Amino acid sequence: MSMSDSDSSSSSYGADSRSLKQVSRERLLHEMLRSAKTGDSKSTWKVLIMDKLTVKIMSHSCKMADITDEGVSLVEDIYKRRQPLPAMDAIYFIQPTKDNITMFLSDMSGRKPLYRKAFVFFSSPIARELVMEIKKDAQVLPRIGALREMNLEYFTIDTQGFITNNERALEELFGDEENNRKAVACLNVMATRIATVFASLREFPFVRFRAAKSLDATTMTTFHDLISTKLAAGVWDCLMKYKKTIPNFPQTETCELLIIDRTIDQIAPLIHEWTYDAMCHDLLNMEGNKFVHEVPSKTGGPPERKEVLLEDHDPIWVELRHAHIADASERLHEKMTSFISKNKAAQIQHGSRGSGEMSTRDLQKMVQALPQYSEQIDKLSLHVEIAGKINRIIRESGLRELGQLEQDLVFGDAGTKEVIKFLTTNEDTTRENKLRLLMILASIYPEKFEGEKGLNLMKVARLTDDDAIAINNLRMLEGEPDTKKTSMSSFALKFDMHKVKKKRAARKDRSGEEETWQLSRFYPIIEELIEKVSKNELSKQDYPCLNDPSPSFHGTPLAGPVNHHPPAHSMRSRRTPTWAKPRGSDDDGYSSDPVLRHASSDFKKMGQRIFVFIVGGATRSELRTCHKLTGKLRREVILGSSSIDDPAQYITKLKMLTAQEPSLDDLQI
Repeated sequence: MSMSDSDSSSSSYGADSRSLKQVSRERLLHEMLRSAKTGDSKSTWKVLIMDKLTVKIMSHSCKMADITDEGVSLVEDIYKRRQPLPAMDAIYFIQPTKDNITMFLSDMSGRKPLYRKAFVFFSSPIARELVMEIKKDAQVLPRIGALREMNLEYFTIDTQGFITNNERALEELFGDEENNRKAVACLNVMATRIATVFASLREFPFVRFRAAKSLDATTMTTFHDLISTKLAAGVWDCLMKYKKTIPNFPQTETCELLIIDRTIDQIAPLIHEWTYDAMCHDLLNMEGNKFVHEVPSKTGGPPERKEVLLEDHDPIWVELRHAHIADASERLHEKMTSFISKNKAAQIQHGSRGSGEMSTRDLQKMVQALPQYSEQIDKLSLHVEIAGKINRIIRESGLRELGQLEQDLVFGDAGTKEVIKFLTTNEDTTRENKLRLLMILASIYPEKFEGEKGLNLMKVARLTDDDAIAINNLRMLEGEPDTKKTSMSSFALKFDMHKVKKKRAARKDRSGEEETWQLSRFYPIIEELIEKVSKNELSKQDYPCLNDPSPSFHGTPLAGPVNHHPPAHSMRSRRTPTWAKPRGSDDDGYSSDPVLRHASSDFKKMGQRIFVFIVGGATRSELRTCHKLTGKLRREVILGSSSIDDPAQYITKLKMLTAQEPSLDDLQI
């Protein structure tokens, strides 16, 4: 038995070309499952036992077929009654909680344990007293084949994204100021899980965070103001322990981590994001990444419901997810046209109905007529159907006009007057869309929602008291408009009067930097922050660093950045996704997942990684930004958050800030 951090192939982690998702997958399959194949157990099947969290960790990184290939014949829940299998070995992948340890000892103690031998892997560091509890059980000790800390307690949502699964972080951290017990517990869990990302990648970051802003020396700093500071300190503590306990963990900084919270950008979770990925999650009734659609019955009966996952294994999804919906629709049309032009049988099918656009039903008939191309047409027809649905909703909901107004508001080209005009002339706009519009307005012009002014805007929009909670909580999250700022000298007041603009911009227009589609001017605040991190232009006062970076990392403090990229010795293989290239070889061991394999083979020389963690939920637009900047900055940018939220989910969570112990379902908008 060994009690250590899982260190199989530990030297392979760190400065390599693999994505976080690839490293996580390989650690779970090889470092954990494969390492349990010892001696005479190489040819035997095993049982894999997990808890509610670790089963999700596993499912975000691995497929069931991957797990089976590593010799697992049965997956069990540690809290469910299980059949004794005394001839089989068991692999436990569990959180190091007291309850889990109690269940494990119960399984393996007594004259008749449930399994022959147990290989135990913890998702995060285990407390010393729990280790002692295991070691003092003389019956269980000889039955343990391994006792290790995997330090892998996050969900990979993307090749460049992860979440810590703190779904109620917004409520627990920004809700009750009087009772900080839940908030402290939430931050502790979050810090531990963020640190395990760096344990997996064998990276040691410079840790920067958004500093608390106080108006003056007499203003008391609240717990809310210190959330990023406290989380940064918690992550730092975990990393210091890793430096001492994990083999081959870097002793000097290898990357950068910036910790911020949701209050830094309240517009990104609300504005309509016009990319294919965001539109799917915003406009379609999807459960997570699951899309349900109808396909013709193979037996000639009524249409059958089919569930598909829009994830990395689908090359069309990977190619189009960050494209503007108009661009995605055009490219899908080109793909179908190209397929038909290259296949004579398809031309016959298409020609039989004359010229013109192909409907989803036409595509489905083509699948039946051309079985040899069924998989190819299936995927294509799925995305043609999804894009068609989205475009229909955009058309029928009048989203283009609303989207234009949202963008104009953000860039200072529209104000309250234009919002009122829209609300009075577009009364059939959905309640959710009117609420989102007013919340964007409240983000930019919080003073417009004080007292009667706010009530009048709510009446014009015909919103409910329940909707008012979301707007008020948004203002509470951002902090009330500062009335103290008006108590200036008379000279300053007169001077400033000439500078006041009726319309206020929340963003500077950057659309001139690149070719853009209509309604795609908006960008999340993190885009500017990440670029500043990369150029070493981020204010050290507003974003202090716990490590206090030495001049050798970024250049001399006075002269500014000497080199925007890390030194030559720290350059490493990094990727630029070009998903349309031919598939490479499968020498890297990812043959069962072609997209992951391709992501690995397509890395080019890039600088050190940049990690950004957002407390309180991230958005699809922010994930897209990280992919975009990876190519632009030649540094892999990884986004982390407590959760990833679509607009409806975010508004629900905002309402919960002041609600009395509701469930998430109680407050759906």
